[in-house]
Amino acid sequence: MPHATPLPIAAAPAGAPLGIGWRHPHYAELLQRRPALDFIEVHSENFFAAGGAALAVLREGREHFPVSLHGVGLSLGSACGIDSWHLDQLASLMQAIEPVRVSDHASFARNLPAAGNGAALHAADLLPVPQSHEALNTLCANVQHVQDRLRRPLAVENLSAYIQWRDADMDEPTFLNTLARRTGCQLLVDVNNIYVNARNAQLRGDTQDPLTDCRHWIDAIHPAHVVELHLAGHADCGDIVIDDHGSRVQDEVWALYRHAVRQFGALPTLIEWDTDLPDLSVLLDEAGRARTQSRRALSRAATPKAEFARQPA
Repeated sequence: MPHATPLPIAAAPAGAPLGIGWRHPHYAELLQRRPALDFIEVHSENFFAAGGAALAVLREGREHFPVSLHGVGLSLGSACGIDSWHLDQLASLMQAIEPVRVSDHASFARNLPAAGNGAALHAADLLPVPQSHEALNTLCANVQHVQDRLRRPLAVENLSAYIQWRDADMDEPTFLNTLARRTGCQLLVDVNNIYVNARNAQLRGDTQDPLTDCRHWIDAIHPAHVVELHLAGHADCGDIVIDDHGSRVQDEVWALYRHAVRQFGALPTLIEWDTDLPDLSVLLDEAGRARTQSRRALSRAATPKAEFARQPA
């Protein structure tokens, strides 16, 4: 009797490429340990000075890891345009480091004084742009200007926002999809930001089901536009939820991350941690957990309905 041919064993999903935010307290240790990371991310503005110790460290890091440049100062939504000095510094840094991705936020942080004269005023935070056709035109023009200067696509991140504009012509996913379609830019989807905004909407009484709202947000983004995912911790202060990047990723955000991986695929995923920095081993542990979570999502170990049914409202 002939032997039966064994069925091939399906390979386990590889999981998403993982990175961490590389901050000053971990400069030396990361270079010494060289952990198994797929990339590291730094804030672009911290390395704008010509030469110096900071840039030397970044160059050394680039010898061992691909680097993603993530900015907070382009002010892409500003009606007064892009600061030419800032853009020149970013272009020089990009040329020196040859990053795998360059990103910033769908926000504004600078504007001209009301009188219309004098230097631009810089806010101390990333402020949301109105989701209107006029604001979209401004954002598209600024993103295109940056991309023309850098000669590469820019990844634009969705924002955690604590104020709202009264009038909007479209929802945020439509706004971002249209931005990407018109400019050819990419989208960086911050899963924690989506959840923080939905929880604050719940606290305002605007929704009763933040997790469902988050899933709908993710489902509305065109997968072809998305190139990276961000994960971070947040602080629930009772009357407001703050995207403080100061703790481990919470269970609800992990559930949304699995949903995002099923929607967008195994995209590069970053663990952000910017306040109350723990030991480097904690960040690496979070990165390892993200890899496990992405594998779980890709293998479809749990259906979305069953998975979200277990999450608290």
